[in-house]
Amino acid sequence: MLYIELIRLWDEAVQAIDSRDWQGALTKLNQITDHNCRTMFVVASTHIALGQVDLAIKALDHVIAKDSCLAVGFFQRAAAHMMANRLEEALADCIWAQKYMRENPVIDYKQLGLRYKMYSWQVLYNAAAVHSRLQQWDKAREILMAASQERGAGRSNLIDTALEAISRREVLEPLLVPEGEVFRPRKQEVDQLKPRDFLGEAKVITSLIPNDDFRGFDPLRPQKPGYYEPKVEDGQDSRYMIMKSAYVAKGAGELSVPAGAEVFLYSDEDQDGLAVLIYDGKRGLVPSFLLEPMGKKNKGKNKRIELANGIPHPPALTPPNRPQGPSQRSLELHPLNAGTTHTTPPTTGNSTHIPTQKAQTSPQEPGSAIVKVHYTYTMALRVPLETSFQDLQDKITQKLGQPPMNVRLRHRRNGTRALTPLNGDDRLDSLEGVAEYGRAQIWCQNEDPLVNRTILYQMVALYDYNAQGPEDLEFSEGIERF
Repeated sequence: MLYIELIRLWDEAVQAIDSRDWQGALTKLNQITDHNCRTMFVVASTHIALGQVDLAIKALDHVIAKDSCLAVGFFQRAAAHMMANRLEEALADCIWAQKYMRENPVIDYKQLGLRYKMYSWQVLYNAAAVHSRLQQWDKAREILMAASQERGAGRSNLIDTALEAISRREVLEPLLVPEGEVFRPRKQEVDQLKPRDFLGEAKVITSLIPNDDFRGFDPLRPQKPGYYEPKVEDGQDSRYMIMKSAYVAKGAGELSVPAGAEVFLYSDEDQDGLAVLIYDGKRGLVPSFLLEPMGKKNKGKNKRIELANGIPHPPALTPPNRPQGPSQRSLELHPLNAGTTHTTPPTTGNSTHIPTQKAQTSPQEPGSAIVKVHYTYTMALRVPLETSFQDLQDKITQKLGQPPMNVRLRHRRNGTRALTPLNGDDRLDSLEGVAEYGRAQIWCQNEDPLVNRTILYQMVALYDYNAQGPEDLEFSEGIERF
């Protein structure tokens, strides 16, 4: 059974009990297929109110089976057993009720939905009532004297009356949970049974049309260039007008409007033959004889205006042209090795960049060379041939953003694949010694961090070795390594 259905039937049964409709409450409770201890307590209370003691005892048996520590359940069943003249069972239930009081003088069941406080003296009173029915008057008096020592509201008068009844050998009536006091569902759960409108009512927040009072719904329409014109029945006036001719404002409150302009008629004409209209976000007066209703005959004349101010045309079907790539000469100006993969350097404000158009049209400058620098990426720059290696290193490290002491420049000799440091070749002192046909290739490598350490081992290369990756060390036969 759904929990929401349980709460609904439980709440309806409680409402019937409040109106003293016991049979209606029992009908609602019988529709519950998955009872808990609190709903079964409501069933038992309903049967007691109807005088059906045996059915009430069966319902209380289910209550205690579902919650074996519910003291008020034993208390109520003890009273029901006395009403059915089952005195031994009633006395046992009083003992269990006193046990589950756990030496507390009172238990408030308000948090569980029962607006009732059960006191320990009430349990003792019912035990004395059982002994009075068993004709054990001394035992009943002893229990009542113990109950008089307990705390609780309404104790004094009732205990005194019971002692007088015992002295007259009269049977005591059992105490019960007051009629109509039952377990109730939580108010928060009952409130959630009511339907809620989470979306609310739709309303127009803003509209392009002044004084828009439309409150209905329109179906979706295919969009097309120009203004949307709603379909109206014949004889229904439109508030949009067309200016027959241009009008220039001549007084205060008047509005200058060009010919053919589309305006919105704000109000009807006044005594002077002027109408209040809105144009270009401004409101003013214009002679009404210059206005013409916007209809089918104006569509062709104002087609250009509608296309300019309405929904734009869809994009053209012809795709855009492919952008022009770099020319062949520009590619030759920045060649890349076929076997080496380089990444594109980050764009900076001071990086060297040779435009393609300039490279295609301007000849090579005399006395200069294009230096192709291999680093983690490849870049090219033009420098004079007489540039020293120290100046070249300063320029390259400035482009790379590295300090000069951490960078080492190397080149390849003719006929070899080994890289030789530029400052380690005594025969070369400038870029002119390594440039060929106005071009030069320089390899830029990070300086060995162990260069200033104490030399522990000195070795000589026996063979040539070509670097296979950026982390490999390339050397030639006979080169000393430390």
